[in-house]
Amino acid sequence: MSLADTLYQLTPSPTLLLLLIAAIALVESLALVGLLVPGVVLITAAASLAGHQEIALAAVIAVAFVGAVVGDGASFLLGYTQRERVTRQWPLSHHPEWLARGARFFRRYGSLSVFFGRFVGPVRPMVPLIAGMLHMSPRAFLWANLASAVLWAPAYVLPGYLLGHTWQRLLDLPEGIETWLIALAVLLVALAVVFSWLRQQVTRTGRLYRLAATGARRHPVMRRFWLAQSWRGQGEVPLASWLLLILALGALSGWSLMVIQQHGPLEVDLRVDSLFAALASPALARAGQTLARVGDTYGVLALVLPWGLWLLWKRHLAAFLHVAAGLGGIALLNTLGKALIGRDRPDAPDYLTGSLAYPSAHASTAVVVAGLAAAFIAHELPHRQRHWVYWGAILLVVPMALSRLVIGVHWLSDLVGGALLGLVVCALVHLAWQQRPHPPLAPCPWGWLAAASLVLVGARVAWLPPI
Repeated sequence: MSLADTLYQLTPSPTLLLLLIAAIALVESLALVGLLVPGVVLITAAASLAGHQEIALAAVIAVAFVGAVVGDGASFLLGYTQRERVTRQWPLSHHPEWLARGARFFRRYGSLSVFFGRFVGPVRPMVPLIAGMLHMSPRAFLWANLASAVLWAPAYVLPGYLLGHTWQRLLDLPEGIETWLIALAVLLVALAVVFSWLRQQVTRTGRLYRLAATGARRHPVMRRFWLAQSWRGQGEVPLASWLLLILALGALSGWSLMVIQQHGPLEVDLRVDSLFAALASPALARAGQTLARVGDTYGVLALVLPWGLWLLWKRHLAAFLHVAAGLGGIALLNTLGKALIGRDRPDAPDYLTGSLAYPSAHASTAVVVAGLAAAFIAHELPHRQRHWVYWGAILLVVPMALSRLVIGVHWLSDLVGGALLGLVVCALVHLAWQQRPHPPLAPCPWGWLAAASLVLVGARVAWLPPI
């Protein structure tokens, strides 16, 4: 039995799915926990499954409503009865800024903050807790809780529900594709949860970081390595970068061995290729061709040229050299990987005649460009805001990678291999950058530089042929 078939059989029953939606709504509204859980992703996925199973929409909205009310109510009760203890417990003891942010929001809007706060991501799990700690009237809180949940539940449930309810009717999907779509959805949700959890754990205040530090102290070799890393840079061991390097390198090695041993496309490659063939349309083809030009050599040069010139002008030579090393390194590794593995493309238009498929240079280069940009921007931001930059980078990379499937010049496994290779290069460059302190890159005229990049990329798409 394939992995996709196994995941499809694990799809919850209607009753269990309703309980799962209620639990997600409760957890997302629960004090502190909601900050660590990607509730929007989870509830969209669960609601999509509910729509696909044609569970009554009223029941789906009702359980989301109940879960949200109970979650906010439990947070309020916790703050109301455990006012002093809450601030001394993890994670608030290590993140007092979360409490301060919620308190500012509550002072600004008063009783209405409970209503408004449910729709404001960064403060949503904190406002009910703070309302309880400040002894807001329970009756006023109850009315605000119920009124906001009445609007919140359909707003969060409907998009996923409608997607799951209509996609099978709108698309004439090949037989067997449904199981792979469910497998992909489960994988994406799992990755989102893991990413959100690790993001909190690998910083200096995270438990995983403290556990690694404790373990390093017990072994002389690891202790010397840990101290050497912490004395450099900003005094914090770049655990996230090391973890990314180890996981990406291990996954790349295993994935590449699987591709080499297969001697042709994987089963998932054929399934996904059938799916994109079913989705084919002139608009998607045009979008794919446009992104193909944006992600080739000319497009990448047009994209990074204004930023590179600004770095040189401002004498940020170290940053310029690190970015240049990342781009040069990924170009070299792509060339070597294609030559060593020698995998043919599913389709090769005239401008790609003679070129090979694995790994995808578009995917790997997009990961390096977006990943390094996110890393440099994140260095200029507080820890609590950095995850938004990385999610933005992911949203830029995914369409670029999927465009290669739209125009049929890569298998899905080529994209996975390219993305993993790009992550390895990002981790290496980031580790090299973190070896010593650097002056901040801010202030930066990012608006002007972004506009210049868009103009150059637009000119490249309009006037130069694909390569």
